[in-house]
Amino acid sequence: MTDIEKMVAQLDELIRQYEDFIRGPRTEDGDGSNQARVLVSRLESAIDRLALPNSSYVKQLDLHRSEKRTRFKIHDVYSIALGLRDDLKEGWIASAIEIVHANTHSDYLEMSEALIRSGYKDAAAVIAGTALEVHIRALCIKHGVDTELSDGAPKRATVMNADLKKEDVYATLQEKQVTAWMDLRNQAAHGNYDRYDISEVRALTIGIRDFMLKYPA
Repeated sequence: MTDIEKMVAQLDELIRQYEDFIRGPRTEDGDGSNQARVLVSRLESAIDRLALPNSSYVKQLDLHRSEKRTRFKIHDVYSIALGLRDDLKEGWIASAIEIVHANTHSDYLEMSEALIRSGYKDAAAVIAGTALEVHIRALCIKHGVDTELSDGAPKRATVMNADLKKEDVYATLQEKQVTAWMDLRNQAAHGNYDRYDISEVRALTIGIRDFMLKYPA
């Protein structure tokens, strides 16, 4: 199950609970009942947790909060959650998440490029390699590939890279290229600075940027 599917499943469960509540017997204080308050709290928490920052979902929720109602309208929060759930199912939110990831990783690569221009090839290689590893992990999450071993320990980037190839996210040639990039990053991280030059680090940064564009996470 992918992260998006897990998010949809969480919202589905809360939406089902709301609909059961509406169909069930009503208490004298209606939406002010303890059950309604619990549902409102859980729906709010889910929207905060699953929606992108500054998204319309969060803004709508913040608007309700700012009004400081004494009797919070549970249907209003339900409607926001319903819209978020439906957009997730249609894949529209996934595209937005990819944009956020791309912008974050681009910041790392811009930092690496600035270091290259200043002649700091070793730090540039480590930062570019870090951006690659974070992107590989994000690709695994997107495609439902486990990022942890059976004992709960995080997988190494090389293992995740191989797993992505097995899942046909990309082909053998791309897997080998990613392995080569990771090897250069590891050489820099372990102080083997004489095993590569600045032109290779420059090619590393360009290659990783192209890879992220071709395989967005």
